[in-house]
Amino acid sequence: MSVGRGLIYLIVAGVAWGTAGAGAALLYRASDLGPIALSFWRYVGGIALLLAFLPLRRTARAARPGRLARRGRAAPAAPEPRRRRVGRVVATGLGLTLFQTAYFAAVQATGLAVGTVVTLGAGPVLIALGARLTMGERLGRGGLAAVAGALAGLTVLYLGGDETTVRPPGVGLALLSASGYAAITLLTRWMGRDGAGGDPYSTTTWAFGVGAVCLLPLGLAEGLLPHTAEDPLRVLLLLVYTAAVPTALAYALYFAGAAVVRSATASVIMLIEPVSAAVIAVVLLGERLTSATVAGTALLLTAVTGLAIAEARLASGARRTAASGAGAGGTGGIGGGAGA
Repeated sequence: MSVGRGLIYLIVAGVAWGTAGAGAALLYRASDLGPIALSFWRYVGGIALLLAFLPLRRTARAARPGRLARRGRAAPAAPEPRRRRVGRVVATGLGLTLFQTAYFAAVQATGLAVGTVVTLGAGPVLIALGARLTMGERLGRGGLAAVAGALAGLTVLYLGGDETTVRPPGVGLALLSASGYAAITLLTRWMGRDGAGGDPYSTTTWAFGVGAVCLLPLGLAEGLLPHTAEDPLRVLLLLVYTAAVPTALAYALYFAGAAVVRSATASVIMLIEPVSAAVIAVVLLGERLTSATVAGTALLLTAVTGLAIAEARLASGARRTAASGAGAGGTGGIGGGAGA
């Protein structure tokens, strides 16, 4: 997949994810469903929808070799080793379980706007630091300044908000969710560096299965079936939407895009989610944001945007270095560009 298409996939995924927290908030208002049960049904519904589209996908894959031959492209790479594939799917499923369940719990504890902003604002900081430690991706002075600014924004948001807008347990759950988000982003990028990221469709389906299995006993203890005094159809429609758009669709697009886009770039694009979620929280859900909360959010998002600028500069420098090396090497021009 080209980087351009990967960027489009990430943008669509970010917009879809921005509505997930709103759906959860509406479900909490309409029923007694808890965050663990909500995550379980989200995964079960996502698996059902992905499997329903499996016949269409097989038809498309069957026609792919002919298209690749006409375009002059190479055949697909060798299958991923089974042990590595199982490990990747299990790790992704566990990361998703932590990410989504802690996020829904944060929305329930401290509201949609703050829970989403803290989760998706802290995520890029953890990703940038993790990419530096695990993959050697440089931060540079601009990246370090952006990380410091993001931490300052989180501090202002946390200390400046009152008890009605920022609740410590909710912030803690949001940070826990951010750690899961960072883990699956780094894993996806690391596996995709050598072309062994796996098929996004099967990765998503199996990861949802791992999450559902992990959440089932906890969901039974919490209560899997929602009870409501309102229209049950409304609760059902909200569950179906949560499983379809911000789950089955968004995660498949995210895994596909994150495999070809650098980790920090992917995390910055995902800022579409907290911005759209904050707008939904204020305009449609009636949540109130204090001036300190707004200031902390603005500082946080500005700092993370600085990560994107630092990322772009590093990528540009890497391309220039690769181009100069290819020019000096003569016959290695095309291979060097593709490797970069």
